[in-house]
Amino acid sequence: MYAIVEISGKQYKVQEGDIVFVDRLEEAEEGKTITFDKVLFISDKDKITIGEDTVKGAKVKATVVGHGKAKKILVYKYKAKKNERKIRGHRQPYTKIQIEKISTTTRAKKEEKSEEKVEE
Repeated sequence: MYAIVEISGKQYKVQEGDIVFVDRLEEAEEGKTITFDKVLFISDKDKITIGEDTVKGAKVKATVVGHGKAKKILVYKYKAKKNERKIRGHRQPYTKIQIEKISTTTRAKKEEKSEEKVEE
């Protein structure tokens, strides 16, 4: 089972157990659980669910593993015959998250029914 989730304006394909590097989430602290509601697509074996905007009732739970910065990228600007050269560096901040669970309303109902049958 996998899902396509929108996190801070970008789309990510995630599965349960995946570790994903996303743009820095300022409100997230290490070790806390975050829930993403903007699920655009879910594939569960043979069944595919596509939302008009988002899939209703679908959520993705993730745990924040840590924060950091990516490798430095050098931007070099040069103008010919003018002796003009500039070097700028940039390190993109990121948040490392681990996907714990992908849930939908239909999947939650199936799990409840199976638990009821086991109890009886």
